[in-house]
Amino acid sequence: MSNRAVSDRSGNSEAIAQAFADGPAYIPYLAVGDPDYESSLEYVEALERGGADLIELGLPFSEPIAEGPTIQGAVVRALEGGMTPDRFFEFVEDLDVDVPLVCMTYYNLIYQWGETEGPRPFVERAAEAGLEGFVVPDLPAEEADPLREACDEFGLDLVFIVAPTTEGDRLDRIMDRVSGYVYVQARLGTTGAQDDVSDQTAASLDRLREYDVPKAVGFGISAGDHAERIVAGGADGIIVGSALVDIVAEGVESNRSTAAVADRLEAISRELVAGAERGSRARSTGDPS
Repeated sequence: MSNRAVSDRSGNSEAIAQAFADGPAYIPYLAVGDPDYESSLEYVEALERGGADLIELGLPFSEPIAEGPTIQGAVVRALEGGMTPDRFFEFVEDLDVDVPLVCMTYYNLIYQWGETEGPRPFVERAAEAGLEGFVVPDLPAEEADPLREACDEFGLDLVFIVAPTTEGDRLDRIMDRVSGYVYVQARLGTTGAQDDVSDQTAASLDRLREYDVPKAVGFGISAGDHAERIVAGGADGIIVGSALVDIVAEGVESNRSTAAVADRLEAISRELVAGAERGSRARSTGDPS
């Protein structure tokens, strides 16, 4: 038996908890403002039509260290299009969706925003805009207490990323501070769509079974069969980013209409949701293959 303590932290956001309540959650990601404000609104709304249970909205940062070339390209397009933290909050308020929204960004933007340094002003504005939580890839758990306290004050969740190499005391520190869900990194390296599911995923999920928080797997998922295998293997949700950002980038390069790109985003979302549902049925029958 493990001698590690099981975290009993409950989530702050009822909406995020509900996203995982009725089966595996489909959690898509897009960079806000890519390639422009109005198109980006339509793309995010298409994800909800495709079955998203929760949406991660990327607030562009000039040094996205956790991102591969696909999302780095999206960040560049969004920044060149004029996306800023203030515009990001306006974007959240302009969205016409009925699923919880989580901000994925880097800690410097959170810490420096507002009239005083520290995360509290940003978190307060995020709550006002309607966000339900944060994913902050460059924030170590050991330095997360100020953001954790601000999230608790305003009722937002703080999601941490667990890598395939995260274990022992470091894993305990992360899981003691996480709320909402934990982002399980399927493979080492940066983000990017892959052709197959990493064999590291099952081991990561096994290490997390004792922790009572939903586990959503990301990094590399790009097709329905990937979603099926990951959910059948024990995941509570799938996080998909690069495969969707690729569709946006292809639309820019091919000069496709916003409506055509939105249709493709909705279609792939339906494929991913269907795969996750197949995986859930396989798990319930004891057939993870």
